[in-house]
Amino acid sequence: MLHTPTPDMLCPRQNPSSPLLAERHFPSPKADPMSTDLQSPSPRPGILDIAAYVPGKEHAPGVAKVYKLSSNETPMGASPKAIEAFRKAAGNLERYPDGQAIELREAIASVHGLNIANLICGNGSDELLGLLCHVYLAPGDEAIITEHGFLVYKIQIMGAGATPVTVREEDCRVTVDAILAAVTDKTKMVFLANPGNPTGTYVPVEEVRRLQAGLPKNVILVLDAAYAEYVRRNDYEAGLELVSSNSNVVMTRTFSKIYGLAALRVGWMYAPVAIIDALNRVRGPFNMNAPAIAAGAAAVRDQAFAAAAVDFNLEWLGRVTGALSSLGLKVTPSVANFVLIHFPDTDGKRATDADDFLTSRGFILRAVRGYGFPNALRMTIGSAEANEGVIAALTEFMGRA
Repeated sequence: MLHTPTPDMLCPRQNPSSPLLAERHFPSPKADPMSTDLQSPSPRPGILDIAAYVPGKEHAPGVAKVYKLSSNETPMGASPKAIEAFRKAAGNLERYPDGQAIELREAIASVHGLNIANLICGNGSDELLGLLCHVYLAPGDEAIITEHGFLVYKIQIMGAGATPVTVREEDCRVTVDAILAAVTDKTKMVFLANPGNPTGTYVPVEEVRRLQAGLPKNVILVLDAAYAEYVRRNDYEAGLELVSSNSNVVMTRTFSKIYGLAALRVGWMYAPVAIIDALNRVRGPFNMNAPAIAAGAAAVRDQAFAAAAVDFNLEWLGRVTGALSSLGLKVTPSVANFVLIHFPDTDGKRATDADDFLTSRGFILRAVRGYGFPNALRMTIGSAEANEGVIAALTEFMGRA
């Protein structure tokens, strides 16, 4: 049962002093502090201004049993059919993989009713987002991201030499008007994670359509639908129809979440043929390994397994949200496989305190300071044992035991 959000559950503004709209990050050269030789190799201007992506922690030193709930991995694991396909592929490791990933693209096309010519697969959707930036962005261009959007967007934009433009979200929700207000003649791309990470909120399809209609036709709208399979709302669409009917919309998806293939790095993009053609011209010739292609194809065809994962997540998403809210914690309403938990601004009860407390008991959540939430933790919906353990631990932490 999904927990009905109430006003006090909405995302509290974590940093009210931050700019209201369109914060622009202009890259500037930075010398390598380790180098004293002016003739030594150095990266081009702007690269050393990029903050490297830091994944969620995995370990709790000294704790016998650890529950990793920091990376939004599925507690269901991978489909047995995908595992079997992986094992079969392991018998031919001396051979190069299919450089076109035809087996995987055909499986995706069949399940979703798409044209294979509009599909490209990659080493996770991160690779495809990076290719998109390097092909369509250049120094002097701008790309719009939102306040709490996936950090990889900013990294790839700056890596291409372009300027990320950050617009504010309201109550942990993307607002289309804020994005449109930030568009200039330098704008070449807009990134929209839908649902968002780490918020778990989503933009209704009518608003996404309004966003696309308001963008210049030369601006690419990137719909990152990494968590689309988890959403069960009538006013949500991942973006397939928008891509099909427009020349400037692309949608990315991943096998790391619902399909449980995070270790294999499998992602795909649905896009106009012209964009697919451009990316294929610079894509690595064998950018996916053969076991990943085989396992991905088997996973996407096993929709019964995916449906069971969705049902499990829906049940526990509601139970976790309700239980944590009853402790006096604010939980942003989520439609994905994680929740964003906001802690009191009270000595001993802040997110850093909760993180230390939970880690000492083997529960690893994700600190999200880098996403603009210094006093919140993101919790993956894990196994029943893990979920119940976090609830019990936070009950004790909040003094409700």
